[in-house]
Amino acid sequence: MMHDTSPLTPQPSEVVTRFAPSPTGLLHLGNVRTALLNWLYARKHGGRFLLRFEDTDQDRSEQAYIEAIKADLHWLGLKWDGDVLFQSAHAGRHSDALSMLARQGQAYRCFCSEHQLSLDRKLATSRGLPPRYSGRCRGLSADESVGRAESEPFVWRMAVHTEQGDVRVQDALRGEVLFALRDLDDPVVVRSDGSFTFLLPNAVDDALDGVTHALRGDDHLTNSAYQVWLLERLSYKPPVYLHHGLLLGADGAKLSKRSGSHSVVELREDGLLPAALVQAMARLGHPNMPEDALDAASLLAHFEADHISTTAVRWSDDEMWRWHTRLLHGLDAAQLAPLIKPYLPDVDAERLLRMAVLIGGNIERVEDASAFARLLDAEAVPGDEPAAILKAAGPAFFVTAAEAWQTHDGDDWKAWLNDVKAKSGCKGKGLFMPLRVALSGALHGPEMSAIIEFLGPDGVMARLQQACQIRPDGV
Repeated sequence: MMHDTSPLTPQPSEVVTRFAPSPTGLLHLGNVRTALLNWLYARKHGGRFLLRFEDTDQDRSEQAYIEAIKADLHWLGLKWDGDVLFQSAHAGRHSDALSMLARQGQAYRCFCSEHQLSLDRKLATSRGLPPRYSGRCRGLSADESVGRAESEPFVWRMAVHTEQGDVRVQDALRGEVLFALRDLDDPVVVRSDGSFTFLLPNAVDDALDGVTHALRGDDHLTNSAYQVWLLERLSYKPPVYLHHGLLLGADGAKLSKRSGSHSVVELREDGLLPAALVQAMARLGHPNMPEDALDAASLLAHFEADHISTTAVRWSDDEMWRWHTRLLHGLDAAQLAPLIKPYLPDVDAERLLRMAVLIGGNIERVEDASAFARLLDAEAVPGDEPAAILKAAGPAFFVTAAEAWQTHDGDDWKAWLNDVKAKSGCKGKGLFMPLRVALSGALHGPEMSAIIEFLGPDGVMARLQQACQIRPDGV
């Protein structure tokens, strides 16, 4: 009998969850949801959240991905407890588990070729039967199995399928889920190259690491049945599972790193606030989360696992960026200033802070700040659409505006505006828009009074004089 001697074994009342990514690629949205739900569940119950890398695929596992995933989790605020765990550290325990199953007659070598298996599947399908393994090698004697293994390739299978009995999966969202053994297959647990598939190491590691609850997608329900069967035969207590509905794309296809899902690295490079991703993700399939739960503490306070939907949910980039804008507008100037700095001309810290105060409510993403570069640099060239407005107004308009500005003290900007209106004959958008663009570089933004106060009299004049140089055929 195998017993757990791991120091991570929890007390019976302690909740332990885990996030167990494979370090074969970058963290994507499906991973984020799994990590977040397990983190929320552990923190809600005062438990521990473990990070374990399932790194047994040595050909595809890379240290760079390990570091990237750790960095992404830190960025998202999903701090794990204790040291990072690695599946490869338990390789000996995985082999011990397989040996125990084999001694019990619960695992066996299978020598069937891929060609033979394909023929078997086609035959079963033609008879209207599920394409399960036929059990051809299950009855081999120990001597024959050992003898053939010396010269033939083989895999290891678990001897699960039988006409009698069942497996009971304890699911905190769905209740007890019953699987008849006659409906299950004899799954491969060791490939012909000697590497383990997902089933055995994942289950054994959960037991060794003291995992009490595992939150994952309902595409793992059948895997859970196999793993409960396995753990019971190794005298381990299976974790309580929570199989939530899958995360789908807007087109209804499952999101994954192979099907076009965003990586967290890409979203970070796009300037996304980490809290926006957490907010959007935490609310998927959790309809009772209030809109004013705007930080991790509030999300935890309102998180209830039994509210998680067991039906599929669809991801929305628009919703994620809506949260980004809302949270961006909630930042104070000191928080916003370093975020917009890369998109603006170099200025001192005090002026950058004033800039953040001025435009903070007028940007939806941090890169939108670049549209207001002219507020800091009179020579900054506006974008195509604003530039077209300047050219359409023509230099004579801005000469009039500059001359009128010289006759006003800068405090009564409305009087200046009326003066320009009277002398140029322009009104409405034909009056306001060219002046706004000349001063700020943008079509929309802060109130004109705030722009003029920010620029000061000399700053306004410098931008009007620069606009005087614009010609219809260029700048």
